[in-house]
Amino acid sequence: MALSHSLGFPRIGRDRELKKALEAHWRGELDEAGLRAVGQRLRAEHWQLQKDAGIDLLPVGDFAWYDQVLGHSLAFGVIPERFRSAGGKPTLETLFAMARGAVANKSSGNCCSGAHAQELTKWFDTNYHYLVPEFGVDQQFALSWEQLFEEVEEARALGHQVKPVLIGPLTYLWLGKAKGADFDRLELLERLLPVYGEILQRLAGQGVEWVQIDEPILVLDLPQDWKNAFERAYNLIQREPCKKLIATYFGGLEDNLGLAANLPVDGLHIDLVRAPEQYPTILDRLPAYKVLSLGVVNGRNVWRCDMDKALAVLRHAHERLGERLWVAPSCSLLHSPVDLAREDQLDAELKSWLAFAVQKCQEVAVLGRALEAPDDAAVQAALEASRTVQAARAASTRIHKPEVQARLAAILPRHAQRQSPFAERIGKQRERLQLPVLPTTSIGSFPQTSAIRLARQAFKQGKLGAADYLEAMHGEIHEAIRTQERLGLDVLVHGEAERNDMVEYFAEQLDGYAFTRFGWVQSYGSRCVKPAVIVGDLSRPQAMSVEWIRYAQSLTDKVVKGMLTGPVTMLMWSFPREDVAREVQARQLALAIRDEVMDLEAAGIKIIQIDEAAFREGLPLRRAAWQHYLDWATEAFRLTASGVRDETQIHTHMCYSEFNDVIEAIAAMDADVITIETSRSDMELLEAFERFDYPNEIGPGVYDIHSPRVPDSAEMANLLRKAARRIPLERLWVNPDCGLKTRAWPETEAALVNMVAAARQLRAELA
Repeated sequence: MALSHSLGFPRIGRDRELKKALEAHWRGELDEAGLRAVGQRLRAEHWQLQKDAGIDLLPVGDFAWYDQVLGHSLAFGVIPERFRSAGGKPTLETLFAMARGAVANKSSGNCCSGAHAQELTKWFDTNYHYLVPEFGVDQQFALSWEQLFEEVEEARALGHQVKPVLIGPLTYLWLGKAKGADFDRLELLERLLPVYGEILQRLAGQGVEWVQIDEPILVLDLPQDWKNAFERAYNLIQREPCKKLIATYFGGLEDNLGLAANLPVDGLHIDLVRAPEQYPTILDRLPAYKVLSLGVVNGRNVWRCDMDKALAVLRHAHERLGERLWVAPSCSLLHSPVDLAREDQLDAELKSWLAFAVQKCQEVAVLGRALEAPDDAAVQAALEASRTVQAARAASTRIHKPEVQARLAAILPRHAQRQSPFAERIGKQRERLQLPVLPTTSIGSFPQTSAIRLARQAFKQGKLGAADYLEAMHGEIHEAIRTQERLGLDVLVHGEAERNDMVEYFAEQLDGYAFTRFGWVQSYGSRCVKPAVIVGDLSRPQAMSVEWIRYAQSLTDKVVKGMLTGPVTMLMWSFPREDVAREVQARQLALAIRDEVMDLEAAGIKIIQIDEAAFREGLPLRRAAWQHYLDWATEAFRLTASGVRDETQIHTHMCYSEFNDVIEAIAAMDADVITIETSRSDMELLEAFERFDYPNEIGPGVYDIHSPRVPDSAEMANLLRKAARRIPLERLWVNPDCGLKTRAWPETEAALVNMVAAARQLRAELA
């Protein structure tokens, strides 16, 4: 029969139990034994959920305390010197220090004291972040972390048939960075492979038959030497025990199809959701002995699978492959919420359209059973339910809105162009704003205290009246403004106390979105997001942020920024529709946010920040598809921002990204000021702005807000000096590298004090 399996399952828990346990541990409220007990309970629960759903072969090793790439770094002994203990093996404390940095404490005796965290960046084109491995030219590898083997024992003791999951050696090296010297990471492959051999031998000794080895870089444009390395590596790995399934996802194999199909392993997984065109070509290239796993259920979105459509492909494959066909989600379900059954406030129609991780496992199992027992009553009922849902969704009046489509059709090229070029605008803006050289600001959000969260929760539950909630939020904004004035910041923000999330807050006020209560997805570590669901055509019924910003501006003579989320980020950080193209949804969002921009300007707001944190994230994985995306993504931003007068300054912010390849497109967005995250990479990202004469103003982040560590002013000043060597002084801003929502006030104030001091020091040095 066609075996059903899962490539990975969400680890945070249906009620974010892992997040809560991690944060309690970091606060010193839960010891390591308690934290480990939470992890063990979650793993057992998640294996059982998948098994009950009908999954035959369960993943093990997809659980991580912070990030799966970081877990592999510990397993391979890739631990930077600043985190090493004298002669000791890594501990959970080591892992968390690598992820979060370590607070300086001279009396603790901890080798990690004061160490800055490893770089954090996006996992391919998702909103999940991984910790970038750091490789030295003399890098050695050694099996140093027992977590995978312990979890295999746990699962087998519970009676589960398991498939350990490893990140493949080529993908692991590709994801890392060379540190301290310029060398080719590929040179490390021969040193790394023996560790994989040791792992496979250990797993075989535990009775494991199949191992999943993830090599998602096979869907990228690979240099020829990396392609050659695949053949070399797997010719060695094939000698080791266990059957091996190479897993690819997030795109099509394209020119790497023959390479992947012919690797000397026992099976291959491909993503038919993101790249359906690679079927049936793969059938003609696959050796006769090899298993083919087809990912036909979308692991990255929340819509139910069209089972008839998926089954048509699977039946064809089953005729050719028989028992060599496996059925799976397209990728790990890490990118999906856990369980739709938890949702008790969705209307029945919308809920019938959705599937979370548990339901996706059920879909995979039904599709597998349908190949072997097509007349089974339960199978027939599931297929009929799928048909009913697909038909109802296509005909629903909540999806298509003629007035939105008419406005979209009326867009002209001039709507996406500022009145004057930047060189003319900036003079008017500087005259109006009267800011010093190296103006200081923050990105937008300030700490979301328990008082803020409790007030918002009470308001939503009807326990706090509208007037009392308004008074509470005004109090928070007032305090944020006074704090910034006291600290000496030049351009202020209102702190976003009223906002639950930078996407959800605006989505809740737009027509065309729907929301879940428990649709949480891990972004990194303990950070979880709850993406809104784009159900239909999008529009803005009324102003969303104007009164909050107007109130903040009334409290001070300094400039207060209006804070908005851009259309590409609204799209990328939502669960999008699958019935229309992404660019259509982005343009609808652009028009809605454009209305808000115009209202902010009319309210007297001089600077409006439109965050496009996900701009680089949306870039297709294959270069051939880049230009189409960049064209519509930059147009969507310009459409949002271009209705304002020359003297109104437009800012944007972008999160951890590699900008080198898209710097010209970022310039084409024509924002007056861009703020970016650069502190973890020691201003490395600014190299893109050195090779390309970026024409507008830029604020490179001078400290890492994802770490509790507070750098001193000398460290920030040094980063500013590096920036000033690449960017003219008159075009530099000074800011943290992201919003401060997740930090506490004491560390926030301490860091901002140091940031302002660094800016003043540099003004004196360089003026």
